Amino acid sequence: MEILSIDPVQPDKAILSKATEIIRDGGLVAFPTETVYGIAADATNPSAIKRIYEAKGRNKSKPILVLISHMDDLSCLVQYVPKRVERLMDACWPGPLTLVLPRASDCNVSRIACAGLETLALRVPENPAAQDLLTTFSGPIAAPSANISGSVSPTRADHISDSLLDKTDLILDGGPCKIGLESTVLDLTLDQPRILRHGAIPLENLIEKLGDIKEYNHSSNTEIKSPGLLRRHYATNQPLRLNAITAQPNEAYLAFGNCTSKNAAIVRNLSETGDLSEAANKLFLLLRELDMPKYESIAVAPIPNEGLGRAINDRLERAAVKS
Repeated sequence: MEILSIDPVQPDKAILSKATEIIRDGGLVAFPTETVYGIAADATNPSAIKRIYEAKGRNKSKPILVLISHMDDLSCLVQYVPKRVERLMDACWPGPLTLVLPRASDCNVSRIACAGLETLALRVPENPAAQDLLTTFSGPIAAPSANISGSVSPTRADHISDSLLDKTDLILDGGPCKIGLESTVLDLTLDQPRILRHGAIPLENLIEKLGDIKEYNHSSNTEIKSPGLLRRHYATNQPLRLNAITAQPNEAYLAFGNCTSKNAAIVRNLSETGDLSEAANKLFLLLRELDMPKYESIAVAPIPNEGLGRAINDRLERAAVKS
C-alpha cells in the first residue's frame, strides 16, 4: 500500500493515471471527496466490488454509492430522468447529493454494487481530485466511505483505519474534506421523493426545488436502497450520551455554541458561534478525538434539529444506538 499526496485543487495527472490503472486492474484506491474520503473500485468489475465489501466488512445487502463525472453519464445507467430531476441535478451537481434512480436494463454497473436491487445510488462529486479521477478513469466508480462498515467516517487521509491500510492499494491524500459530512440521499423511484439520509444539502433546500418530500423510517422493514441506512452507524467505541446540558467528571464533552461543562474531563466545541456548517465539518474529527478509553463516555450538547442540524443529529442518534 502506498500513500501519495495530491493537490486538492490541481491534482497531479501522473498520480491520477497511476490511481486509474490500479482501479482498472481491479484494485482499491482511497481518495478525497468534498464530503468524506471514499474507497474507489471499478463499478463494472464484480471482483473489485467484492474486495470493497470484504475490506470494509460490509453487509452484502447494502448497496454501494456509485460516482459519475457528469449527469450526461446517466443515459446508459438509468431508465429515465424526470424533468424535475434534471432541474435538481442542474442545481446540485456536482455536489453532495446522491440520487437513487431506477437502473437501466443494459446498465453495466455490477449488480453486486446494487445489492441485487433494480436501483442505483448515484452522485457527481465536486472535489477536483475526485472529478479528475473519474474523468481519467472514464467510467463509473463504486465509492463507499473509506472506513470499516458502521464506524466513524474519515474526513482526512490519516483517519483511514489501520485495518483498511493493508487492503487498499493506494491512498491519495488530498487534505481535509471541505464539507466533512456525507451526501444527502434522495430516493426518486417513487411517486413522491423520499429523503433516505440527511446530509450536506439540507432538507429545506430540496423542498424548495421539489415540494413535499417524505422521510425514511429506519425502524421499517423496507429494503435498503442506498448506503448509510443502517440503524446503528457512525459508531464510536465509547458510549454517546446525547442532549447533555453538562457532563460528568469522567466524561468527554462535545459542546455546541454557548453550552459548556466545567466538570468534564475534556471539552471540545463543534462551533462556539453556533454555526451548523462548522459543526458538520468538525463532527467526525472531534468524535474521533474524544473517542478514547480514558473517557467513560462522550456527552454531546443539544444540536438544533434544523438545516444541517438534522444531518448532525442523524449521525449522533445512530452512533448512540447500542449494538
